[in-house]
Amino acid sequence: MAIGVLHEIVVDCSNPEALARFWQALIGGEVDVESPDWVVLDGDDDGFYIGFQKVPEKKSGKNRIHLDVAVDDLTTAIDEAEQLGARKIGELLDDEDGGMVQVMADPGGNEFCFITN
Repeated sequence: MAIGVLHEIVVDCSNPEALARFWQALIGGEVDVESPDWVVLDGDDDGFYIGFQKVPEKKSGKNRIHLDVAVDDLTTAIDEAEQLGARKIGELLDDEDGGMVQVMADPGGNEFCFITN
């Protein structure tokens, strides 16, 4: 039996609304600006909530958790994400399931992966 259930994933950042809008362009959902320090990306129809919380310190070091974003066309996804302010980290990798993986960073420096199958 589980102790609880996952409510949402929270990302620390310097500009919650801007980062929420970046992720909205990437994966959809509705941006709910609850305050300048707290913004939620609500993917209610898709069953996800991502909170963006303003913190004073900048990101340092590698993420210990990240989001995988499945895409059909990796080249197009990378190009569109870069136009939104993302950047590639490292080279394209082969997935052990036969797909491809590209590690990316959002405008706040938070890492995520585009994956294909």
